[in-house]
Amino acid sequence: MDNQRKRELKGATLLMFTSIIWGVAFVFQKTGMEHIGPFAFNFFRCGVCVLFLFAMNFFFSQRSKRSTELVAEENKYKWYKDKPLITGGLVTGTALFLAMSTQQIGMVSTTASKAGFITTMYIVLVPIMGMFYGRKVNGKMWLCVLIAAVGLYLLSIKEGFIIEKGDFFVFLSAIFFGLQIIAIDLFAPKADAIKLSMIQFITSGTLSFIAMLFLETVTVQGVMSASVAILYTGLFSSGIGFTLQIVAQKNLQPTVSSLIMSTESGISVIAGVLILGEMLTKREILGCIIMAVAVVAAQVKLPKKSSESVKNY
Repeated sequence: MDNQRKRELKGATLLMFTSIIWGVAFVFQKTGMEHIGPFAFNFFRCGVCVLFLFAMNFFFSQRSKRSTELVAEENKYKWYKDKPLITGGLVTGTALFLAMSTQQIGMVSTTASKAGFITTMYIVLVPIMGMFYGRKVNGKMWLCVLIAAVGLYLLSIKEGFIIEKGDFFVFLSAIFFGLQIIAIDLFAPKADAIKLSMIQFITSGTLSFIAMLFLETVTVQGVMSASVAILYTGLFSSGIGFTLQIVAQKNLQPTVSSLIMSTESGISVIAGVLILGEMLTKREILGCIIMAVAVVAAQVKLPKKSSESVKNY
């Protein structure tokens, strides 16, 4: 097995572990909304995540310093002047804030199971978004978008063509998560994974804090009641999960990454049923199946023509 293949296998394994963490996180995101508002939840979640990332950064900095103490001392604060890192952190952090906020707002009035599947719409949205920075989109991908839309209709649209508020906001979050994946794809190869993730969550947490001050009332009792959900989503889903995403995406194509991460939808359903006792109707189950077909089909590569010079998704 060559080195490239080993790196791809490692990246795929890390993303699979991440998907499990994220799938279970929908349960904690749902229960957390019973005690505090979405912006407050995300602020404390990001706070826990940033503390974890600071600890990780300190640990790896110390290891580096022991092996190359002089170089480490000279470059100790160099990352603050790293424009790709700072710009990448701000861009990905803003996209993450929008994604997390709309998802949490949606979680107030939808189930963890449905939220997990609707969120996976980013799988078919990522290639379409890629058109804006030079990626080619073939006819098969447009067909997958249409199939996914049918699945979303069955899952979320009620009689009279009415979409439930929670489902609508979760769909918006899928769009913003797609933008975040594209941003990671652009900036991750140029920046340190832990530092990029740190700036990303500082940005997202700061924006959540501002929104919380203006839009929500937070009590100590509410924060304490939501503490388990905050700790899980902050430490595992955010700190570990998003950092592993950045590390893994350095060695994988965005479409491969999004396919693996899409398994969180199935995990969210299992977790929702086993932990929260949620149930889906026959129509909603059919919608989930159709969306799953679209997601998998979007990742099946068609044979490339020998003359093809444009990178395809």
